Amino acid sequence: MKFSNGYWLTRPGVTPLYAREVYELAAHADTESLNVLATGALIHDRANTLNLGTFDVDITSPIEGVLRVTARHFDGSHVTPGFDLAADIAEEALVAQDPHAPSHRDYVTTHAEGSGDGETGEKGATVELVSGAITARMTKTAPWNLEFLDSDTGKVFTSSGNKGLAYYQLSDNAAVASNPVGQFGASPDGRASRESHTYTSFQFALGVGEKIFGFGEQFGTYVKNGQTIDIWNEDGGTASEQAYKNVPFYMSTAGYGVLVNNRGHVSFEVGSESTDLLQFSVPGEVLDFYVIYGPSPKDVLRRYTKLIGRPAMVPAWSFGLWLTTSFTTKYDEKTINSFVDGMAQRDIPLSAFHYDCYWMREFHWTDFVWDERYFGDIESTLKRLHEDKGLHICAWINPYIGQRGALFKEARDKGYLVKKPNGDVWQTDLWQAGMGLVDFTNPAATEWFKEQVRGLLRQGVDAIKTDFGERIPLDVVWYDGSDPASMHNWYTQLYNQAVFETIEEVYGKGKAVLYARSATAGGQKFPVHWGGDCESTFNGMAQTLRAGLSLTSSGFGYWSHDIGGFEGQSLDSAVYKRWLAFGLLGSHSRLHGSTMYRVPWLFDEADEKNGVTFPENETAVGVARKFTKLKLSLMPYLYEVALQAHRDGIPVMRSMFLEFSDDLTARTLDTQYMLGPSLLVAPVFNYEGTVDYYLPAGLWTNFFTGEAVSSAHGVWRHDTVGFDEIPLWIRENTILPICAGANKPDYDYTSDVKLLISLSAEPGSIVSTVIETEDGKRVEYKAARRVGGSLEVTTSDGSEPEWEEI
Repeated sequence: MKFSNGYWLTRPGVTPLYAREVYELAAHADTESLNVLATGALIHDRANTLNLGTFDVDITSPIEGVLRVTARHFDGSHVTPGFDLAADIAEEALVAQDPHAPSHRDYVTTHAEGSGDGETGEKGATVELVSGAITARMTKTAPWNLEFLDSDTGKVFTSSGNKGLAYYQLSDNAAVASNPVGQFGASPDGRASRESHTYTSFQFALGVGEKIFGFGEQFGTYVKNGQTIDIWNEDGGTASEQAYKNVPFYMSTAGYGVLVNNRGHVSFEVGSESTDLLQFSVPGEVLDFYVIYGPSPKDVLRRYTKLIGRPAMVPAWSFGLWLTTSFTTKYDEKTINSFVDGMAQRDIPLSAFHYDCYWMREFHWTDFVWDERYFGDIESTLKRLHEDKGLHICAWINPYIGQRGALFKEARDKGYLVKKPNGDVWQTDLWQAGMGLVDFTNPAATEWFKEQVRGLLRQGVDAIKTDFGERIPLDVVWYDGSDPASMHNWYTQLYNQAVFETIEEVYGKGKAVLYARSATAGGQKFPVHWGGDCESTFNGMAQTLRAGLSLTSSGFGYWSHDIGGFEGQSLDSAVYKRWLAFGLLGSHSRLHGSTMYRVPWLFDEADEKNGVTFPENETAVGVARKFTKLKLSLMPYLYEVALQAHRDGIPVMRSMFLEFSDDLTARTLDTQYMLGPSLLVAPVFNYEGTVDYYLPAGLWTNFFTGEAVSSAHGVWRHDTVGFDEIPLWIRENTILPICAGANKPDYDYTSDVKLLISLSAEPGSIVSTVIETEDGKRVEYKAARRVGGSLEVTTSDGSEPEWEEI
């Protein structure tokens, strides 16, 4: 949110209070903290201390490499809650086990120059708080100053200077726009003062050439410089500034990340108010944020996900192809079998079938009751799909309870729905007539909702699509008294957590999987998430990839999207086939559309009707078959990469910046990506089949053709590829395990495996990889370059797998 009017002025109706001087400054070894009193004006004598606003600033460290900054103007006002931090929970568990255990913050030290420990006395005195790799430093002087340094090198990687900490008071008609104006927003005229009359902001310096990434699922360019980003979940499609999964976290090419610890509306100006500053602001009197150091982006993500939580591991079957016929299908068994059998007849392996909205009767969503007009004995139907077709089953739900549904009266009478201030149930006709909203701040309502989910699981459902969760009103009262503004984004966390925990309770840890649309910081703990309602166009496909890169740069380990696009009625086989190649080279893959089926033969039939023919390998059926089987063959590699996401927070799909952060060209790219550490993917976004992409320095081998490209400084490529191709390159010093005959995603990855080995020609070079299976089997494979150039391949279990040097 912009408070300034150019460089010199503030906007009409805005009264600022800036931190001008670090007046008191103390380092406390006993509490491992720094404490600052910053004044809103320079203090020349005692009279200057009257009628003056101040800021209390505390700096602490929750885990090594992370510093927390809390700035307060007024201490007696409401504070928007922060996120549930995994680090806090871990510390509580440690203390509960052994109250005398060493502090997990033994890495934290304080240092003061000017007057020793405690309060510094004279101007120019400095204090430091060191947390392993990161150091915060402040000097008792004017103007306001706060520096963050690499503890080893002493290099300042970011800082906050004059006016860097500010507090703003807004008049009723202040000329400050507020972006989150959605259907249930509090400011229908876009006026920020409707949300709050006070805001607190902080600014970090942006270095020359510094780039910023993240903020959750954002559909604009991957590099966020120049953008205004409001953390406010909305159901806005994929072609606007709105997003389903907003996360107040970003990463910088300077080697650090920032999490603003606020569940409500956070507004970021990324070089968009002042070109050399990144500003974030929140309503109210208190600002709380974490600075997370790397210096590599992977280290930033490791520390960030250690702080906020890492993705749960999901079952191996979920990595296969999911099919849902369409948004509007009448899901009778005959219709389902026609599509499921059609895929089998065309030798396209399916792993899961998804029932979307209309498994429930219209106007009844969500009542968890199968539409009796089309379903008789649903348990028998699902059993046949499991046993006869070998499928897993997913069912769609949302947290909205339609008035005509079987559950509305019960939820209303028991107080399980969100209420208006006057005590009435909050209702709307948007989406389902008269629908109410489940109040997940009420433990009884949460347990009631979980029991409805258990009912589905008992019937034979394996996974749940948790749709919606963004349309959360502000003119309501929550059971636990939560601030409505803080619940708008946080609601999705409670919703997805309730459903994910229920699946875990029934099937066990590592066996639960969602297909969720909305999320906030920490939502990665309840995977998987998909990219929302994208258009069936090449632009829609590119928007989707950009969003995925931003989301996986924000702590989310797994990600999916609607292959072929969701919106759009054109049977455009070119878009569909290019999207198949892209969508099946990711962690999770689903065919889904709005009013049109996304099964491949319909696209081929449309082409034939229009007099367009392709060779079998370039038909939609041929492309779907090839890339589905390719993904299944890569499962020994993909499953190990997925385990990295679960254990370390490093995502399956990675931006080029994440994998090649020192490459100035690679860090800005958002039309290609890395699938794990070893495979580079460059989707095709046009009818001509042309693609421009970049191979960073090193040796790369084309997966399909075997072509080798070596460059000392990186090279751009311009290729034209058929529909059955995609630029897919294997990185040097890789052992890529594949099982070419795989026809499902869950199998013994160590059996009949073939190793594709790319290793430096330098004698003594060694590369290794590990294959793990869902049942815990683990085998390490190692290749070493002998003197003379030959390879020696060894395994930890003594097996002799087939291998090939590429």
